[in-house]
Amino acid sequence: MADAVSTPLREEKVAVIGSGLIGRSWCMLFACAGYKVSLYDVDPEQVSRALDDIRVQLEKLQEEGLPRGTLSAQQQLDRISPVGSVKDCLQGAFYIQECVPERLELKQQVWAELDSQVSGDVILASSSSALLPSLISEKLSNRSRFIVVHPTNPPFYAPLVELIPAPWTAEDVVPTTRTLMDCIGQDPIVLNREIDGFVLNRIQYAIMGEGWRLIRDGIVSVADLDRVMSSGLGVRYAFVGPFETAYLNADGFVSYCDRYRDMIYRVQRSAGDPELMDGDTMERVQSGMEQVAGPVSELDSRRQWRDRRLLGLAKLKRDLSEK
Repeated sequence: MADAVSTPLREEKVAVIGSGLIGRSWCMLFACAGYKVSLYDVDPEQVSRALDDIRVQLEKLQEEGLPRGTLSAQQQLDRISPVGSVKDCLQGAFYIQECVPERLELKQQVWAELDSQVSGDVILASSSSALLPSLISEKLSNRSRFIVVHPTNPPFYAPLVELIPAPWTAEDVVPTTRTLMDCIGQDPIVLNREIDGFVLNRIQYAIMGEGWRLIRDGIVSVADLDRVMSSGLGVRYAFVGPFETAYLNADGFVSYCDRYRDMIYRVQRSAGDPELMDGDTMERVQSGMEQVAGPVSELDSRRQWRDRRLLGLAKLKRDLSEK
């Protein structure tokens, strides 16, 4: 969000590989913080579309008085340079953010190419959502510089970032990356070791799994299930997490456990086993979401609706933290 201190125009360069939705958000985040950004994609037309989309988003943010940093929309856009080759993208970059689709073989292939063209202390960061950093980086010559930097989607509007080192990641990579994330206005957390799905998705998938079972068994409608989060749990979780919620809802966490541990254990034991999301329940969720969020053909409009509200929430949290 906007800062009282003027955003400096930095000389350091960041390389972004991949110009999809995640890559676009990363470009905006680094540019808004004043960094030079070099953007590459194997599809030049997608880069052009990405820059058009970034321009629209930055201008909209400026119009609504919700920019991140103090640079104008045009100044931010001017910090982003499309390039035609991997070599040009990486040239002079101190940090690389890879944003290709979540397929292990593809990421390994891309990083093998990048690895052959980097050296020194450059940080090699992947936007992986669940792939273990050790699996992506195990064959890299520069694997000690590798780290997974998993943003919350959409990264520009939701600040949490998970930092997951591989077992061989050098000691300086995590603190350096954390400082950079702080600098661009994100909210980084560090995992002490890698785990399948990381933290955010393990929690998210647990919620989705129980929601799936409740819908499957006819306990609640699709729309009402989502309202449990948007009007209930999500409202308080926007400011305090589940353990602080418990801490505040009793006389501390020990008191909470004394009161509710048996009930929590009983309910947890009643949950079913994981199952693939498929079949009739999947179709019911699809139909229910079409009623809530509109048809798939109009998702861009609904995403913009979501992003405006996320920005409004971010502004509210910022304003409250300053009081």
